[in-house]
Amino acid sequence: MDVIFYVVPGLIMAVAVFMAYRVVRRWLQIRGAWNSGLTAEGRCLRAYATVGGGHGDTSVRTALRHVYEFITRDGRVIRFEEEGGPGTIVEGDYVTVYYTDGRQVVATAQPPSRAKHAVAIFGILAFLGVVVVFCAGFVVTYIQIFAPYGDFLFSGDSGTSLTP
Repeated sequence: MDVIFYVVPGLIMAVAVFMAYRVVRRWLQIRGAWNSGLTAEGRCLRAYATVGGGHGDTSVRTALRHVYEFITRDGRVIRFEEEGGPGTIVEGDYVTVYYTDGRQVVATAQPPSRAKHAVAIFGILAFLGVVVVFCAGFVVTYIQIFAPYGDFLFSGDSGTSLTP
């Protein structure tokens, strides 16, 4: 039964580390698009909201999403979807798209706001770090307090093992 006190915190830590990986990866992608110097005129094809939650006593979460399309400098038509854009952009509006060139195009219609973006990312990473440290501390504390006494063997002067 003790295994649950190791597995659950371990799974929580694994999810937190995976989320941190995804956050850093997306941050680097958006930074790369902003730093590439490549821009194009894009068009908003669709704007919609997704709704989640609202079951029982939980709160409702609404996220605004946009679908954009633009043409790269080599003539490829790229369509991408992005969450969190401004509510003032509606279908048919033209926007500036920042993108990276290459086989895998990464694009964003969010205007460069490096400081704001960095603060948000580091806030998320700090929270995930606290989750990992808490889970690790929980496991260590559990081991120290509830470990069976028979697991600790002490050597005496005669070379025999004693259990307290």
